[in-house]
Amino acid sequence: MNIAFATSALIEIDVQNDFCPGGSLAVMDGDTVVEPLNELARTFAVAGAPVIATQDWHPAGHSSFLSAGRKPREGEILWPDHCVQGTAGADFHPKLDIKPVTIIVRKGFRPGIDSYSAFFENDRKTATGLAPYLRGLNVDTLYIGGLATDYCVYYSCMDAILQGFAVYLLVDAIRGVGYPENSIEAALDAMKIAGVKTV
Repeated sequence: MNIAFATSALIEIDVQNDFCPGGSLAVMDGDTVVEPLNELARTFAVAGAPVIATQDWHPAGHSSFLSAGRKPREGEILWPDHCVQGTAGADFHPKLDIKPVTIIVRKGFRPGIDSYSAFFENDRKTATGLAPYLRGLNVDTLYIGGLATDYCVYYSCMDAILQGFAVYLLVDAIRGVGYPENSIEAALDAMKIAGVKTV
């Protein structure tokens, strides 16, 4: 893998305890993304290239939780309580090396809006500020891995393409939810069609 580090960044999506085995919204084998991401993050850091980690950071009682006791809007999925601010579930996986991380982008902290993408909340209007940050560093290419393939990784990759970045999906460093059925396959197909390359 030949990386132009001067114009590239690594984005590690939501490698948090609640998305790993034993967590409240565990992805099967979610912890297996840690080592490949660590290896690549250290390589990026040595080269002086940015490493970004995203972190779901929900307040208690977030509107996306099943425990909120409301009916989902059309096309919306309600989830078990997860990644609640200040809880162990919201912490990064203990083996994820965050020393190479340049910045942490917290998302989903607005009580009434969920957030899958590293770039936008789910209202598709509220930006996280990540895109202008990356452009300010002259980054035009992103390498993306983490959790989960069919949700936060998918939306982050698709938004990155829409923002004009070249995107490489790290296939050894992603795992998916698989809900509803075939969601992982559908996400991978849609990303390929959109121009996301796999590596």
